[in-house]
Amino acid sequence: MIFVVKVVIPKVLWKSLPAIALCYNSQCYTPTMKFRVLQDNLRDTLWERIDEGDLTGLRLAQQTGFKQAHISNFLNRKRGLSLEGMDRVLAVQHLSVLDLLDPTEVNKRASILPPSNDDFQNVLLTDGAVAATHPLITSMNVKEILKFKKSFLKRLKPEIEGDREQWERFVLIKVDGREGMSMYPRLLPGATLLIDRHYNSLKPYRKGEFNMYAVLKNETCTVKYVETADTHLILRPHNQAYPIEVLTMEEGKSASDYLVGRVCHVGIET
Repeated sequence: MIFVVKVVIPKVLWKSLPAIALCYNSQCYTPTMKFRVLQDNLRDTLWERIDEGDLTGLRLAQQTGFKQAHISNFLNRKRGLSLEGMDRVLAVQHLSVLDLLDPTEVNKRASILPPSNDDFQNVLLTDGAVAATHPLITSMNVKEILKFKKSFLKRLKPEIEGDREQWERFVLIKVDGREGMSMYPRLLPGATLLIDRHYNSLKPYRKGEFNMYAVLKNETCTVKYVETADTHLILRPHNQAYPIEVLTMEEGKSASDYLVGRVCHVGIET
């Protein structure tokens, strides 16, 4: 028996989660930030300390060994600091580059799989387009968090082709009405699918049975049975009332580049 626990995270709580705690596999994604923006944020932080009476321009000059005029020009936006100068200011003020980043932006782009200390593992529900194209799922793309028994997930055998080791293995997507009905009765509209993105091979998971895959199509996911014919992918629905689709693979690509992952669990709400 598979136990799934649904966890809905209110949006208001995302902002309160520490940015570092949201990192997964030591990888956080922040927007490209120019050096000038970091200097502006450092300048604002220093002015806050000056306004609160915790710092003066003279004291900062003494701490860093810079001339007071140099510090004054930086604080008043008349000049910038070199990398070495910024390092010195950060060091004497006990700051780090993380203190200069916008916490909201860090949280939005952080991968948020907090470690689980019980028998369940957190799995993220996201859009099909994100599941198909993003190696790591960031908090701005998370709709819900579901919990699956760790023992169930550990039993699932991977079958990786190509470079998939760095992809977050398990993700969840919901199928819309057309996708659900094309695979009826195996799926229904609104079904929640657990996708194993470390299974992007056409090798049958069970002898004599067709694997059901999430497949990259038009930058999102479609769910079908998959075969190949020369340089084409044949996408077969379970419901024969729906047409077979044919995708032409780009030159230099194989089926594994289009297989987002194997559908290894289907949840249908009744």
